[in-house]
Amino acid sequence: IIDTPGHVDFTVEVNRSLRVLDGLVFLFSAVDGVEPQSETNWRLANNYNVARIGFVNKMDRSGADFLKVVKQVKDMLGSNAVPLQLPIGAEDNFKGVVDLINNRGIVWNEHDKGMTFTEVPIPEDMIDEVAEWREKLLESVADYDETLMEKFFEAPESITEREILDALRQAVLDAKIVPMVCGSSFKNKGVQTMLDYVMELLPSPMDSEGVVGTNPDTGAEVILKPSESEPFAALAFKIATDPFVGRLCFIRVYSGNLEAGSYVYNTRSENKERISRIFQMHANKQNPIPNVGAGDIAAVVGFKDIKTGDTLCDEKNPIILESMNFPEPVIGLAIEPKTQADVDKLGMGLAKLAEEDPTFRVQTDQETGQTVISGMGELHLDILIDRLRREFKVEVNQGAPQVAYKEAITGTTQHRETYKKQTGGRGKFADIQVIISPIDADFEKGGLQFVNEIVGGSIPREFIPSVEKGFAAAMSNGVIAGYPLPDMKVRLIDGSFHAVDSDALSFEIAARSAFREALPKCKPVLMEPIMKIEILTPEENMGDVMGDMNRRRGQLQGMDTRAGSQVIKA
Repeated sequence: IIDTPGHVDFTVEVNRSLRVLDGLVFLFSAVDGVEPQSETNWRLANNYNVARIGFVNKMDRSGADFLKVVKQVKDMLGSNAVPLQLPIGAEDNFKGVVDLINNRGIVWNEHDKGMTFTEVPIPEDMIDEVAEWREKLLESVADYDETLMEKFFEAPESITEREILDALRQAVLDAKIVPMVCGSSFKNKGVQTMLDYVMELLPSPMDSEGVVGTNPDTGAEVILKPSESEPFAALAFKIATDPFVGRLCFIRVYSGNLEAGSYVYNTRSENKERISRIFQMHANKQNPIPNVGAGDIAAVVGFKDIKTGDTLCDEKNPIILESMNFPEPVIGLAIEPKTQADVDKLGMGLAKLAEEDPTFRVQTDQETGQTVISGMGELHLDILIDRLRREFKVEVNQGAPQVAYKEAITGTTQHRETYKKQTGGRGKFADIQVIISPIDADFEKGGLQFVNEIVGGSIPREFIPSVEKGFAAAMSNGVIAGYPLPDMKVRLIDGSFHAVDSDALSFEIAARSAFREALPKCKPVLMEPIMKIEILTPEENMGDVMGDMNRRRGQLQGMDTRAGSQVIKA
């Protein structure tokens, strides 16, 4: 089980967890229902095609409404949400649930804080409601099983609990139904039944038809079955630093078997590395295990060079598995250590945090010399600064948060740049002619689209990579306000060289100079991050919120009412 925060600032945790999981339990608040971050995380789960169960939590809270949340999951998330339970009571009177599959009531015992429960008859005042929702459940499930469909129309009372569960499981695996259950995790009510449904309905790793990857040598598609007899293949999905064992790498094994002390091949670094120890993680406890097999998740120790998203495999059977895509940071913050003695500790701490979190970036501003950290939001950065304090014992001063702007070019220009330096003896010389423009519409990679159009050897081939390197490095500082350029196209069309004075560094410097001189002619513009937001506010505060949003150049897209509050979409 992986427990991940759902907050939008921690998209990285949700993203990498969904990439390696077979099934998930999606938590909703019985009071707040489907929140904006629920929609973001639901879309991520759809991208990875993960089977799921919905658990409506906080049924003991004032304003809790299970069926309202089920309707929101249907309407707002576009899913076929089907309740498997109905709550007995709500808010302070929430006692238990009626299980619609086996038509029985379950009430949790207060004396042992919900550790045990008692089966009870369905309450009199719920019999009609239970019959109605049970019929809806059977109808939904019968759509996916022809035998059940016949029974549903001819003799619905003959449908067994096992038949319902088997058909429901198939519908969940095919992502056709999202079963909805409810409870209060704080009072330990509904947790046991939810775990039963995890076992009954969510897929086992062995249900997978196999993991699809690419052979790095031939480019051919490779399919590995979830079996220990197949060659070893695993994905590194999280890197963490442990004070006792050092760098921990969390892996999901898709096929084969890995033993402590054996070697694995990293297809990114093309290195073999020895796995010294394997741990089964239980919260922050590490239980050493001798080996890990197909379908398992474990933490391993021993890597010198490892990154999130790396594929680990058997050297004789190389494979590259689909990696993970992480969003770019949207907010930055300048920090400095409070004492000069902490400079080295700060550098080491930031490097380790950046290694663990792909959405966290550290850079040094070339103009001011400040260390700038960037992340997904203020909460994200606050927690990382708190970790610097707790784990690395570094106190820092913080600047005001800065939005992560970018620059772009909208026009095209042709430019010639000649770099000449004579200092007595051997000099420096490079001459390039380039056309700089926005990238082509079909160039999907982003970054620098470099096209070498040199013919006739006017620039020797060994200097061409230096020109490309110079432009790529220069893109980190734009010409309007020093913000990075995410992409641009450079065509190298002509140039010249000197047989003695030209070298790789001269052409790299010429490219950097050409960037600074030519870019102002390419109609550069400033870009800012755009976010889709939802604001929930009481009606009396609506005017103030709208006014504040307009001052920040927000664009109103619509309004709605939810649970007695106004919803502003912008």
